[in-house]
Amino acid sequence: MMEHTTWRARQAVGLRLFAALVSVTACDTTRQLHGVMIDPPRAVASFDFTLPSGAPFRTAPERGRPMVLFFGYTHCPDICPTTLADWKRAKQKLGKDGERVRFVFVTVDADRDTPAVADAYAKQFDPAFIGVSGDSATTARMLKEFGTTAARESSADAKNYSVSHSASAFLVDAKGRLIAMYPPGLGWDALAADIGTIL
Repeated sequence: MMEHTTWRARQAVGLRLFAALVSVTACDTTRQLHGVMIDPPRAVASFDFTLPSGAPFRTAPERGRPMVLFFGYTHCPDICPTTLADWKRAKQKLGKDGERVRFVFVTVDADRDTPAVADAYAKQFDPAFIGVSGDSATTARMLKEFGTTAARESSADAKNYSVSHSASAFLVDAKGRLIAMYPPGLGWDALAADIGTIL
């Protein structure tokens, strides 16, 4: 019951952030999206991570490859696994076009989620998904860049705790612009349709 209440509280905070940051209107084109659209689209900074293999990974824009991004953590009991499961359905719906999309899971719990743990978590939903874990400073800057926050909740158990975080996924186009958000309940089919629109 406590976990359900915590999720509801996170969802309410996320929806208040949406109201402050976005409006459901057209972007800088005539295309309409199903997600909560950003008007105008906003360029976001790129961030550097190191994958478990030691290879670098950057969130910088790549030509012809939009990015779907979500902030979460591997011990999350509800919205995180649901979101990544929705990503899997959206990618399957896109068929071969889904291979052009970068799906990136960014942990907000680096104390427990090492790069290997974060990446393995993402890949259990789809081998092409990428999970990254950065230092606290990088994570804080990235959260601020996307207009959201995350905070560890108090717990007597140092190893068993929850982290409050945004429940929304973000869609960044191939030019590195944040163009839409996807709050819980919007549906994976909306995300798939929007990705198909911008590809």
